[in-house]
Amino acid sequence: MKCVPGLLFIAIAMAGVTGFCQAPEHSKTDVAPQLRALKYRNVGPTRGGRATAVVGVIGDDQTYYMGGVGGVWKTTDEGDSWRNVTDGFTKSASVGDIDVSRSHPNHVIVGMGESPFRREMSAHGDGVYLSKNAGRSWQHLGFKDARQISSVKFHPTDPNVIWVGVQ
Repeated sequence: MKCVPGLLFIAIAMAGVTGFCQAPEHSKTDVAPQLRALKYRNVGPTRGGRATAVVGVIGDDQTYYMGGVGGVWKTTDEGDSWRNVTDGFTKSASVGDIDVSRSHPNHVIVGMGESPFRREMSAHGDGVYLSKNAGRSWQHLGFKDARQISSVKFHPTDPNVIWVGVQ
């Protein structure tokens, strides 16, 4: 029995499931006894609200960032523990999108304001923030009045070029 690590765990945790395992392809035996023996664990940050963005770090299967209506959360141990990395740096807590630079993996960009716009209510953001030290500190880059940032992307080879999609 092999548990599926990493990003799949994050996506499943955000959907409300607390664990997920799969049988190996070569298994021809009944897996029901093996499934009953599994111990489930919480694999996401303890938080409420909507999650709108998840991104992993290329070449590092342990590190992921998750954004929602409670800011940006980071794990460096494949989801066993999470910590909020934007508290005290951003003026809003709602995240629209996150990206990590492929060429400089310590560079993280976040667009604030949840982008899945909902008629009833969507939390507004206050622009785009950049971290050049893997989320230890953040700098506001602009788009203060954009409200919803639907997409932020780094150029594949130049982290000084950033594309921003604004609704």
